[in-house]
Amino acid sequence: MRDFFYSSDQPVPRGSGSGFVWDDQGHIVTNFHVIDEGDKFMVSLPNQKQVEATLVGREPNKDIAVLKLGESVSDLTPVTIGTSRDLLVGQKVIAIGNPFGFDHTVTKGIVSALGRSMPGAGGVTIRDMIQTDASINPGNSGGPLLDSAGALIGMNTMIASPSGASSGVGFAVPVDTIRKIVPQIIQFGKVTRPGLGITFVRDEYARQAEVQGAVIAEVPRESSAYDLGLRGLSRDDRGRLFIRDVIIGIDGTKIASYDDLYNALDGYKIGDTVTLEVDQSGKNRKVRIILVKID
Repeated sequence: MRDFFYSSDQPVPRGSGSGFVWDDQGHIVTNFHVIDEGDKFMVSLPNQKQVEATLVGREPNKDIAVLKLGESVSDLTPVTIGTSRDLLVGQKVIAIGNPFGFDHTVTKGIVSALGRSMPGAGGVTIRDMIQTDASINPGNSGGPLLDSAGALIGMNTMIASPSGASSGVGFAVPVDTIRKIVPQIIQFGKVTRPGLGITFVRDEYARQAEVQGAVIAEVPRESSAYDLGLRGLSRDDRGRLFIRDVIIGIDGTKIASYDDLYNALDGYKIGDTVTLEVDQSGKNRKVRIILVKID
């Protein structure tokens, strides 16, 4: 598996990534950025056997991907799934991975902080990440972060390091997020989540326009959002684009960007009704809308 080891400061040259066995059916969990753009994957097992694997599905916005071994392996040992809900700063953790090609390397450390937000490979912020000082380096991406009892609490994903090597500041996607995403990928090959059924302008363009909020780009005419009066960008006779509707709140929570809205929707289910606060050309209005299933 290829891996540029996602760093918050700069990418590191591609090498080999890590992963862990999810179940006895041969599903392997790793980071999305490890397999991104790949079309052929080889998994090296603990006994040094090389097995070809296929991509089951991926969730770039959480930097999670699932592979499946192409042949049956009898002695697979799935990881013990723990929880990240009750982690404490200061508790001991163990990281396992393939740093610089040195396979099955084990390092130890502590939980340095909880609830960190870091830019993800999918273009939105990954929130509630675990910060650890366990030594992780290029090649560790996708490897397990374990508690002292050997239970999975996270997946090592990125480091904060100008050099790209371990600086004692590493970040892992929490296992509670992985537990929500991976079963969907295994069952459906993709992840479904609640949404509004509309598209948004990328946050960097909204910032260039000095707009705070989630800027609506397009609203399909057949959608309930359109029936409720939400509208996307418009063009004048000269072809210039103009912003019309901007979502600035959801159920009383302030929304300053699409990133905020995306992460806020994580707390809802398909079919829930939410109240949006919308800036429509300088005038605020509230819109009650039912969340729909989106891929």
